[in-house]
Amino acid sequence: MKRLFIFGLGYSAGVIAAELRVRGWSVAGTGGGNLRFDDEDRVRQELAQSSHVLSSVPPGAETDEGVDPVLTRYGNALDHGWLGYLSSTGVYGDTGGAWVDETAPVGGGRRSARVEADAEWLARGARVFRLPGIYGPGRSALDRVRAGKAHRIDLPGQVFSRVHVADIASGVIAALAKGDGAPPGAYNLADDLPCGQNAVIEEACRLAGIAQPPMQALDEAGLSPAARGFYAENRRVANGKARRVLGWRPRYPTYREGLADLI
Repeated sequence: MKRLFIFGLGYSAGVIAAELRVRGWSVAGTGGGNLRFDDEDRVRQELAQSSHVLSSVPPGAETDEGVDPVLTRYGNALDHGWLGYLSSTGVYGDTGGAWVDETAPVGGGRRSARVEADAEWLARGARVFRLPGIYGPGRSALDRVRAGKAHRIDLPGQVFSRVHVADIASGVIAALAKGDGAPPGAYNLADDLPCGQNAVIEEACRLAGIAQPPMQALDEAGLSPAARGFYAENRRVANGKARRVLGWRPRYPTYREGLADLI
């Protein structure tokens, strides 16, 4: 039986785990009510019994060993033939709305720790899955619209990419299934239609039968620093490598199919 150990069984990794168990995999991991990350003896025992390892743990404070807490604590136990890491397309920074693929330079944005962690996993020979804005059940524009927390921001030309959590799972599973046919390196998992966030909010309002929130300037919206940071970068993410190498196709190629399924 193939055994996957996941560091950080959160939202996206939890969907991956559930899909793999249906396919006959044994999956263990930290977080989500499972093993504690600092239960080192048990974690190392599980790692020794696992054939594959995936991390979705974000970077932490910088140490002499780097910024990635998994590699800092357990790097000497990761001699597995297949390593995976859930990263972010934020490593590309702001491109003024231009398309980026895996050959684009990284490190020009606001997420320097993520860039460093991304590089550390690549240096370890991992498959690094770079993800844009993630949405899915319980975490989508529909939920924000229904809760009265959605915003429409007046930023003409601002463009983002996004991905449904089910498409993250199918991309990672495609890489696992390919084995050595999906060589180590970076893979963008994004949908086919980068667009402004206002279009997504407007479609969610239409589907839910709720009036659109007013258009506001960025400074009027009262956004958190993290939410404001979302609007600080503007890019389109290309998914051609994942299509070619993994044979991956998003089940939800645009936000329209994704929101319609969630409704």
